Amino acid sequence: MKLNLGKKLIGLIVVLSICLFGQTLLPVFSYASLPDELRLLAGRETHLEVSAPVDATVSDQSEVLQVKKETSSKLSVSTRQHSIHLNPQQEGTTKLTWKLFGKIPLKTTDVLVVPDLKVVPGGQTIGVKVKSAGILVVGHHLVHVTSKDPVSPGEEAGIKLGDLLTHMNGKAITGVNAVADTVLESGKTKKPIDITLSRQGKVIKTKLTPVFDEEDQVWRLGLYIRDSAAGVGTLTFYAPDQGVYGALGHVITDMNTQTPIVVGSGEIVQSNVTSIAKSESGDPGEKRAIFTKESRILGNIERNTPFGIFGKMPVNPEHSLYQKPIPVAFAHEVKEGPAEILTVLEGQKVERFTVDVVHVSPQDHAATKGLVIRITDKRLIDKTGGIVQGMSGSPIIQNGKLIGAVTHVFVNDPKSGYGCFIEWMLEDAGVVIPNKQTMNLKAS
Repeated sequence: MKLNLGKKLIGLIVVLSICLFGQTLLPVFSYASLPDELRLLAGRETHLEVSAPVDATVSDQSEVLQVKKETSSKLSVSTRQHSIHLNPQQEGTTKLTWKLFGKIPLKTTDVLVVPDLKVVPGGQTIGVKVKSAGILVVGHHLVHVTSKDPVSPGEEAGIKLGDLLTHMNGKAITGVNAVADTVLESGKTKKPIDITLSRQGKVIKTKLTPVFDEEDQVWRLGLYIRDSAAGVGTLTFYAPDQGVYGALGHVITDMNTQTPIVVGSGEIVQSNVTSIAKSESGDPGEKRAIFTKESRILGNIERNTPFGIFGKMPVNPEHSLYQKPIPVAFAHEVKEGPAEILTVLEGQKVERFTVDVVHVSPQDHAATKGLVIRITDKRLIDKTGGIVQGMSGSPIIQNGKLIGAVTHVFVNDPKSGYGCFIEWMLEDAGVVIPNKQTMNLKAS
């Protein structure tokens, strides 16, 4: 009996300790979730929920921002929720000081208030044509030469897959045809080619001597090269005030090397969905679409970033469900719950489909996987099986605001996938000012 009583007392002490320890840690957990930087839209009130007795004050008495705190009476004291109301008054910068129990300073948050902005959601399927800023090396091949083993001059020169050849003999490379002319001249004169290339942001120089292919009777570099790519994706938004667009929600990479394509030039064009291969577990489906030389050019391509492609577009494209812009939501405003996506299943008709935002990753700096969504629309599931290739860039709308774009499908669960916050796409489009930390991109 004494032994059992002792065990019960020990158990009671452990339980009480855990409860007390958890109460002590509550402000710590809240502290960890407080943002380092915060971006707000002028004139639009924002609510932040914190689960600890913290207050926020504008440390410099700035007129940029007003703060008000309300405490919910529906919750117990141990889990009382504090709703911090941030009311941005005008554009500018300020700082928020967070204090525990309203007295002990915990953290300072840099606040940037930017002009309120609205954009037009897309959803249209687009054809993407991009030409790289140089020649991309996608493979090595062996050249057959007289009385020697086959060789690859390019590989011997230290050129690797994914390298971007930018100059030959000091001249910028404008296309594959220019390479052929330079190789022919080098072979005839027996002079090596001075090569300048870019590799992971570093400029490298080398010399490459072509060899004569005895089988085809031509001079060869021993390299497989490519200067362009094409595909299908979805337009995410059009910003009429700036005349720019964003699409895809993820970077375009070369299919062979998985190297991001450095854009030299490019364009997006109207595209027509002809059929859809359904997604199944382990086998992502795809939209099948066509675009021709006669397809209408919608805009140019100026940048290819981790958050998609961006460029100028003079007008809102046809088939838009929205003729007027709608508000956008920054990352801290996005909540778990019902939403919808806009995309095309047939022809050029943009339609709405229901989804659930099942997870939101708090982000105060740019990261590629901010949302997890799950398709709930029965008609979309019946038609596509869930998310398919070509749906990347489909805008996600929640509570009347554009919150992000579909980016990837879960291979083993095609009804679910990732999305990125619209905030980071707007930065790369040049619509909003980057935060200080945004340049340090972190994939999540």
